Amino acid sequence: MKKTIAIPYYTSTLDIHVDEENLKAVITAKMHEFKTEKTETELVKEALENPIGSPKLSELAKGKNKVVIVTSDHTRAVPSKITLPLELAEIRKGNPDADITILIATGLHRPTTPEEQRKMFGDEIVDNEKIAVNMAFQPEDYINMGTLPSGAEFHVNKLAVDCDLLICEGFIEPHFFAGFSGGRKSILPGICSQETVNENHSYKAIASKYSKTGVLEHNPIHEDMVKAARMVNVQFILNVALNAEKKVIAAWAGDLEEAHAQGVAFIREWSQCPSITGDIVVTSNGGYPLDQNLYQSPKAVATAEACAGEDGVIIMCCSCADGMGGTHFERLIQMGTPEEIDAYLSAIPAKETIPEQWCPQIYARILHKHKMILVTTYLDHDLVRKCNMIPASTPDEALEIAYELKGRDASVVVIPDGVSVLAVAPE
Repeated sequence: MKKTIAIPYYTSTLDIHVDEENLKAVITAKMHEFKTEKTETELVKEALENPIGSPKLSELAKGKNKVVIVTSDHTRAVPSKITLPLELAEIRKGNPDADITILIATGLHRPTTPEEQRKMFGDEIVDNEKIAVNMAFQPEDYINMGTLPSGAEFHVNKLAVDCDLLICEGFIEPHFFAGFSGGRKSILPGICSQETVNENHSYKAIASKYSKTGVLEHNPIHEDMVKAARMVNVQFILNVALNAEKKVIAAWAGDLEEAHAQGVAFIREWSQCPSITGDIVVTSNGGYPLDQNLYQSPKAVATAEACAGEDGVIIMCCSCADGMGGTHFERLIQMGTPEEIDAYLSAIPAKETIPEQWCPQIYARILHKHKMILVTTYLDHDLVRKCNMIPASTPDEALEIAYELKGRDASVVVIPDGVSVLAVAPE
């Protein structure tokens, strides 16, 4: 008998069929089972009406003329169609004449297109609100605010400095080197210059034993992010938790650190799962929008790594509908063997960090120990091979390849959405 498991893939799913005698476990976050009687709008409204460690947004907006709301770009599933209208209404409740700018935090990603903005925000906001897109490679857009704990120079978008009230919105999930997303991450890397983002993502920072999923204490990347957000005086955040359907199941608003900490506690409780070791581990980036390119895919691959033992085979389902995702990443990931890539990157000083090098660094670490099969119907398979990965067009084809590598009796662990799971070793 075969068990059929749906794996998120782009805007739909792909099925994998695993013999029951091979299937060791299917790992899913409890979050996807979390139920609430409230609507998404009700949850967000409730959070805004009951801020944590902060006055209400309408109170903060009084007397504030220039207001900036930092939101995520096209690679994130922030439900801005729900959150932004409520935040805008709160701000205008406190100050009807406020000059509001919505700043899209791209980090080092490509600019968000007008079409993507309409999809993310809706026509009403695009047609009637002031929207700016962070452009990390335009030095004239940034101001040097000083030095971060790591020694990195903090260059941030001028719009965040020149405003009277700075607000951030986003969602929280486990993050494979920042510990958790959300909160302070809207500022760094969201609206920082390439130099600041690169140094925050340096080889040394990524290689730290504290730069791991679920770890915030002593995490050098997290510490820089918090300091950056405090230096530009983020006065209010709105963060949400999402289920597998990208629907809001919880929300927190208020102080940068206090509201984020409550959100992190919820995510930790509902996403933490014991790691179960398999000879073959199958996962995905949770589908669209995070599986648009290969550059984003290490997030789930790092979860699979925690369950793949010493030499398990990892099957990653990632559409790559938008291609590789970065020119520097594309060059670095093809420059040699995993060992050669790591050796090259490890010799680069922090202040000379190459954009996107964190991604091939993490891949090199994982590919050093694990064969990886990439399931993609969009990315050229010859290109996949040049990236030290094995291409496949379907999960079942990938599973057959994995059996050839590990034997027909190999145990299989499936993590349908690897981004939402915080895999921890059982005590």
